[in-house]
Amino acid sequence: MTEIIIRKSENGEYQGFTCKGHSGFAVKGKDIVCASVSVLVINAINSMEKLAGEDMEIEAEETAGIIRCRIKRTLSEKGKLLMDSMILGLLQIEEQYGKKYLVVKCKEV
Repeated sequence: MTEIIIRKSENGEYQGFTCKGHSGFAVKGKDIVCASVSVLVINAINSMEKLAGEDMEIEAEETAGIIRCRIKRTLSEKGKLLMDSMILGLLQIEEQYGKKYLVVKCKEV
């Protein structure tokens, strides 16, 4: 199962997120859940950097299936929209395929 933890401050500002694990929906190379999650997460990171100019610290451990994103400053409106969009897509995958393969959680930090 893939678990995504979205970190927010007390006042609801995005602080970052962690995506870890492999969904286990299908064998490597045919796992559409894992591929969909990866595309949403990586595209959100790239878009926040390139289109919104956000300052983030990214760590990735490919074999373990872990991506960590730490947002260094308060996000711009564009950055917030990109995070909201990523989360919307992830929640739709979770709803369609079930929590057996993907769990999205919000955590206050």
